Amino acid sequence: MKNLFGLLLISLFFSCQPEEKLPRIAIAGLAIESSTFSPARSTAESFKARIGDDIFNYYPFLGDSSSNRSRAEWFPTLRGHAIPGGMVTREAYDSLVNLTLDMLKENLPYDGLFFDIHGAMSVEGLDDPEGDFIIKVREVVGPETIISTSMDLHGNVSQRLAENTDLITCYRMAPHEDALESKQRAVENLLDRLESGKGKPTFKAWIPVPILLPGEKTSTRIDPGKSLYAKVDPQTKKEGVIDAAIWIGYAWADEPRNHAVVMVTGDNEKEVKESAEYLAQSFWDVRNEFEFVAPVAYLDESLEMALNSAKKPFVISDMGDNPTAGGAGDVTWTLNEILKRPEFQSENGPELIYASIPGPELIEKAKSAQVGDEISGYVGAMVDDRFAPPILLKGKLFAIKEGDPDAKTEIVVQIGSVKVIVTEKRKPYHHEKDFTDLQLNPRETDILVVKIGYLVPELYDLRGDWIMALTPGGVDQDLQRLGYQRINRPMFPLDPNMDDPDLSVRWIKESGS
Repeated sequence: MKNLFGLLLISLFFSCQPEEKLPRIAIAGLAIESSTFSPARSTAESFKARIGDDIFNYYPFLGDSSSNRSRAEWFPTLRGHAIPGGMVTREAYDSLVNLTLDMLKENLPYDGLFFDIHGAMSVEGLDDPEGDFIIKVREVVGPETIISTSMDLHGNVSQRLAENTDLITCYRMAPHEDALESKQRAVENLLDRLESGKGKPTFKAWIPVPILLPGEKTSTRIDPGKSLYAKVDPQTKKEGVIDAAIWIGYAWADEPRNHAVVMVTGDNEKEVKESAEYLAQSFWDVRNEFEFVAPVAYLDESLEMALNSAKKPFVISDMGDNPTAGGAGDVTWTLNEILKRPEFQSENGPELIYASIPGPELIEKAKSAQVGDEISGYVGAMVDDRFAPPILLKGKLFAIKEGDPDAKTEIVVQIGSVKVIVTEKRKPYHHEKDFTDLQLNPRETDILVVKIGYLVPELYDLRGDWIMALTPGGVDQDLQRLGYQRINRPMFPLDPNMDDPDLSVRWIKESGS
């Protein structure tokens, strides 16, 4: 009887204990790279917005069965992601931000917020949109909420973005094969600080580094980018350091925040300071070693190399209008130069696949035609006609495909030996399936021309040889030609003989203080 009574008392004791409350964490963010040197504009429709629980489908580390999902009570609001493009209209920015803020107000208060951004968004009439966005978020969630920010290494970290976030990290690989890993790190850092009760980091070190380089010169596949970024993770293993990050910055926007940055967060002042200054100095020390990740030439030379190469496919990056860096994606200059070449006038010439050019007028005509029919219509230069006008394409309809989530409808038009992919909406071509779905074989073609900078993994793996062509557009790789007016100067490499900068730590005050 005694034992039974004892068990009842124990059961009663535990049933009366307060249930451990899970932290309440919101999710929000907008991600886009937008060039201020492009006439294109990005609208609200440009963003693929995930709302509410649909956001979980983007993060495998927050899936239904994931351990992280059970560590908190989650409140996903809006997470928007757009293909890089021109500046975001103020109307689009305000509408997306205001919707996010309204959703955040529905479930206050929050212990934490996962702020998932890119960091290179430009908005009409607004400097530093991410800094503006996080301030508006902070005004809603209050000073106590811990915000953990995840970013692309090609983003920009202004001082006010640094002030209003608490934990911050970015990718350590370019191409960004660690994107989801980095976002997971941002979430788990937040969970760890909430669960341990440690809260906001005691120290946030921010160092602006006056370097502005394009991503095509800073790939982590090769040195010095590879060795530089290899120095980041060891700093995070030091006692008292939470995370460390190097931002290359975004080269195709003309704003004071556009430059490289190093940030380190943690609770040990000495270790945080030493790590930040070590990484900043390491970056500055190798500034003269950065080169394009592949050989670079102007278009005529690139085509000559491709025509004379025995390695197939010979890939040419049409860099100046790269839509994944912020180009309009509809500059016709390169395609016009290709179609003028005598080597491609006959169907028996070397096969060249060109990806891609928007042409909704030609798409409409193709919808009422049959494969094999001759079609004609204007393509390109609807947005960016500074370098060449629209092209009247006249050729054979080789393939048609409807229902693509980005391009909507895609067709292939053959002119001589050139097979041009024409899209209803602009689309980057990164995957082999993008081509094979259109009855094209990129592995067997002679020349593959893609609007891209450095090659993404699938294209890199299938290349026979590769050249990056210096072509005109909104993301011109020749930065001297862009005509910056507002970035901070001096800036390397625009000012190659500048004095060594002050790379000492700027301590960032705690958010809400």
